[in-house]
Amino acid sequence: MSGFARHIIVSVLPVLLPAMAVAEDTRTQIFDPSFKTLKVQVEGDFFSPPVIMLGTDRRITISFDEMGDDRSYLRYTLTHCDERWQPSGLLDSEMLDGFNEAEVTDYSFSANTFRHYVNYHITIPGEGMRPLLSGNYLLRVYREDDMEVPVLQARFAISEERVGVSGSVSTITDRGANDMWQQLSFKVHTGEYEVRDAYGDVTVVVEQNGVEQPQSLALKPIRMSPGSLVYEHSPGLVFPAGNEYRRFETVRTDYAGMHVDSNAYEDDGYTAILQTDYERASRPYSYDRTQQGRFKIDEYNSTDPELGADYVLTRFTLDFPRVMNGDVYVDGEFTHHLADDSSRMTYNEATGLYELTMLLKQGSYNYRYVLKGEDAGLPTASPVEGDKYETQNQYTVKVFHRVPGSRYTRLIGSATL
Repeated sequence: MSGFARHIIVSVLPVLLPAMAVAEDTRTQIFDPSFKTLKVQVEGDFFSPPVIMLGTDRRITISFDEMGDDRSYLRYTLTHCDERWQPSGLLDSEMLDGFNEAEVTDYSFSANTFRHYVNYHITIPGEGMRPLLSGNYLLRVYREDDMEVPVLQARFAISEERVGVSGSVSTITDRGANDMWQQLSFKVHTGEYEVRDAYGDVTVVVEQNGVEQPQSLALKPIRMSPGSLVYEHSPGLVFPAGNEYRRFETVRTDYAGMHVDSNAYEDDGYTAILQTDYERASRPYSYDRTQQGRFKIDEYNSTDPELGADYVLTRFTLDFPRVMNGDVYVDGEFTHHLADDSSRMTYNEATGLYELTMLLKQGSYNYRYVLKGEDAGLPTASPVEGDKYETQNQYTVKVFHRVPGSRYTRLIGSATL
């Protein structure tokens, strides 16, 4: 047990956003628990954010599994969204070439696994459904006999790349040097692209390791020059540095892989017991190769891990003082950064440990621990993981433009710093 006080009190200040109607929950997530392992990525590009360029041959792939032996008849739709991921209200004919409803026809059954499942793939653009506009998109999947209730939904974006973005990340920040913060500085190179009102019509959104940072929604350029907008020295560009993600690998069930204490066969499948984790906030920074929170499905002996990887009950334990007015969650791309019931840990009075068992597909996983207060504030990793300025973070900058008189918000450029 660390030298922390026995009881930790969590206080997370809410981010103040402009007054608006109740926002629709459009976060990437699974609603039906029989579905697992929802993954959104650029086809063939593991490390890129899910953003493709309009009018090119690059595609977004959405993959997921359904536990069981039988295939379900599934359909999907697309919704165009603004920079805050709220529906734009466009007609299908305005945003799509084709019909806005298609059957999920790409599916396969698992092979030689103890826990059986069906693997599905959706590709955008796809046959009969091609987006015509740039911007944020939400894909929803439904059972064919119930098109009112989605089983899952996933976010991705399409950019026009009409403007360029260049910049850097520094540990010399407006809040201190080489401490616990990182700060972005960047330029939006507009070139010949016309922006009449950069302060009113342009919105810049920043994501840190795939997680949208709400404070960036109010960003305004600090100055303008011919052909460029300059963003620097703004509170919205200073971010907690965090720490390198933790890692484990379950690519084998006959051998304890990285950060796995032991494997066992129980009931109808395998269980992997991870090594106990400890808080890192009070410990020195230690570099580790990172996937920026992502997971990768893999099985050492399979020619197609998507179908040959098994599902393994994975047990997490964290040695950390009990939190009195909040909860501890396992966080990563595989939990969709939701901090919900499926990723919430339980404090075991007998062992003094936080514990959680999740059914995860074999592979290589990045994860961390976050705390969320009862005041429904934003989750924070700082109390458990700490904030180390040396951390290797991936920042994605998206530039949106609402042309006066237009009915939708365009995504005119994006870059990863």
